[in-house]
Formats: sequence, structure tokens, C-alpha cells
Amino acid sequence: MQTHIRSTVLTLAAAVAGLAATAAPASAAPNEMVTTTLREAIHALPVAAEDRTGYERTKFKHWVDEDADSCNTRHEVLLAEAIEPPTVSGRCTITGGVWHSYYDDTDVPGARGLDIDHLVPLAEAWDSGASSWSGQERQRYANDLGDARSLAAVSARQNRSKADQDPREWLPTDPGALCRYLEEWTVVKSRWGLSADPGEVAALTGLAEACRDARITYTPAR
Repeated sequence: MQTHIRSTVLTLAAAVAGLAATAAPASAAPNEMVTTTLREAIHALPVAAEDRTGYERTKFKHWVDEDADSCNTRHEVLLAEAIEPPTVSGRCTITGGVWHSYYDDTDVPGARGLDIDHLVPLAEAWDSGASSWSGQERQRYANDLGDARSLAAVSARQNRSKADQDPREWLPTDPGALCRYLEEWTVVKSRWGLSADPGEVAALTGLAEACRDARITYTPAR
């Protein structure tokens, strides 16, 4: 799979570089639903070089308890995605339960074996435009419960293997997860108005050829 990604980048990167002058994000106000397709959404991503200058993970305050119910963002995702509900006690202590990690098509018993993955990692978001956001906007991004595709409960092994890599560099190990992952990556970037670098767009474009170009919807967050 990694060889295929590199081959895709080599054959498409030159063409994608030319999109920088023409590609533009979908025109929609925050909270106004956008309907598109995967290929259209990839084409609409603004193309720009990445810049990690000044990045620190602490600039994205995450796992906050926004609704003050004692369950922080991590807990909320776990409760929403459990395929066998856990027991919740005290100040949102979670025990038991089973989750399906779609990255590796694995059922994971118990929350300790899971990480909550930012589909588009915090460092990647910073590189792609979040460096210019306010601290409050970065907190909103890091705790985005407004779209179920923004955060995913996945096996810790997969999340740590992924780290801050984009789809040019890393994909889920389960081949059946490819199209879902590409769609969710593209939706998150589109939802938050984040850019993509030419190599990333080349990889997304090439890999999406294997996917059905179904209609997708999302609501801009900013």
C-alpha cells in the first residue's frame, strides 16, 4: 500500500501543484450544510505548502468538559461509539464495554486499549491553517463533537502508528477502511477550511479512484 501511495504521488504531484492557483474551498457559511462528493471535495481543498513553525500540542486544549456533565470529550466519544455500552459511574468513570476500531477492523474490549484519534491530527491542522486561529478556535477543533467524523475511537496501536501523518504517508491497515478514511479526512479538512499540500492532494486524488463517488454532506465549522 505504501508503495502505491508513493507511486500515486509521483504521477500526480506535478498536476496537483497547478491547482494552487485555481482550487478554492467550497463556498458556504458556518452551519450551512454543504453537499458534494469525495472527488469534488478533494478538488475544492485549497492547496498550500505546510508550515509547522511554532507548533506545540498544548496550543490545542483538548478533552474539555464543554457541557459540564463530568464527561470530557474523550468520554463523550467513547460513549457514542461503543458497540457494547460500558458502565458509567461517579464522575464519568467508564468500565467494561466494547468498541470497534475501524482502522484495523478489530473489536477492542475496555477503553484502556483505545485512543481517540483526531482524524486530521493536531499538528497537521496547525500546518494547514490552524496556526492563524485563536486559541478558542483551536480548542473547538480539538474537541469537535459537531461531526462524528472528526474524532474516532480506534486501537491505540493504530493511532500511535499514524501519529501526525497524512494519507500520503499512512493509511489504516484494513483495506476495507480506505474509502471511509479518505472521506472523513477530506470532510474534516473541508469542515474547518484547512488547506492541503500538493503531495497530499495527489495521494487523495489517486486513492479516491478506488472509491465510489457517493454524495457526502458536512457543515462548515468556521
